[in-house]
Amino acid sequence: MFAVLSAALMVVDARLTVLQSVRSQLGLIVEPVYWLGRFPVTLWEGATQEFSSRNELAAENEKLKAEQLMMQRRLQKLAALTEQNVRLRELLNSSALVDDEVLATELIGIDPNPFTHRILIDKGEKDGVVLGQPVLDARGLMGQVVEVMPYTSRVLLLTDTTHSIPVQVNRNGLRAIATGTGNPERLELRHVADTADIKEGDLLVSSGLGQRFPAGYPVATVTEVVHDSGQPFAIVRAMPTANLNRTRYMLLVFTDPRTPEQRATESAEAQEAVDRQALQEPGDESPDDATPAADEPTTDNPPAAPARGEEAGQ
Repeated sequence: MFAVLSAALMVVDARLTVLQSVRSQLGLIVEPVYWLGRFPVTLWEGATQEFSSRNELAAENEKLKAEQLMMQRRLQKLAALTEQNVRLRELLNSSALVDDEVLATELIGIDPNPFTHRILIDKGEKDGVVLGQPVLDARGLMGQVVEVMPYTSRVLLLTDTTHSIPVQVNRNGLRAIATGTGNPERLELRHVADTADIKEGDLLVSSGLGQRFPAGYPVATVTEVVHDSGQPFAIVRAMPTANLNRTRYMLLVFTDPRTPEQRATESAEAQEAVDRQALQEPGDESPDDATPAADEPTTDNPPAAPARGEEAGQ
């Protein structure tokens, strides 16, 4: 019975359009059933996609964070390289202004003793470094070499309490002795008369006395002058022009060990030797020198032999 009814309905549905509206109504009725039947699958697929997207986003977030850290590291390195380039340009410019022979060096170590101001550089005896050799940066004098090793050297900075340097005021030539205080940003001038012509802002340069430091290099700038009428000497404090606690690249100065008198004497002797050599060189003969004199014999008319009587008389 059901089979016959089903077959009749299929034939009617296939041949006629009478059941089309009925099929639409039935589809509307069974739609919630379909939705309920598919709900677990939809829920599972949604949850799976949600967790998958969350994991992908988390992984992508971690990747972006790592890339950001890499870019920040590169930016920091770029900033360091830019700063290093600026320092090297300043150093090269200062070396161009220095008349003496120089050698660039790099800081590789600092003395851990807080009561000494010493640094270690990467140039030594193999590079021609000698004891007492001046060291400067792009701004001024830093100190001198106090220990030389084959490939490294130790430098005593100006601010060490055991270091002193002869200086003079660039404005008027007043001479004094600048001594280290143990403070990397301060020097003191010893035994400056209370009436001396020195004031805040004066530039102190090396005087060249003592034949240790070459003359004319910046050393410090006067920051304070204290006058006490009851004391014979004024208290003068100055700040080093060099960046003693920040500089990484420096210059070793190879100065001429000769005194000014020796250089002047040797220069005069060299000039005298050149003039003497110029006088000894034969010059071009003039036409008058090429013509023989009237009383000189010529090769064409040789002088006649003397007579025998003349020989006897002689």
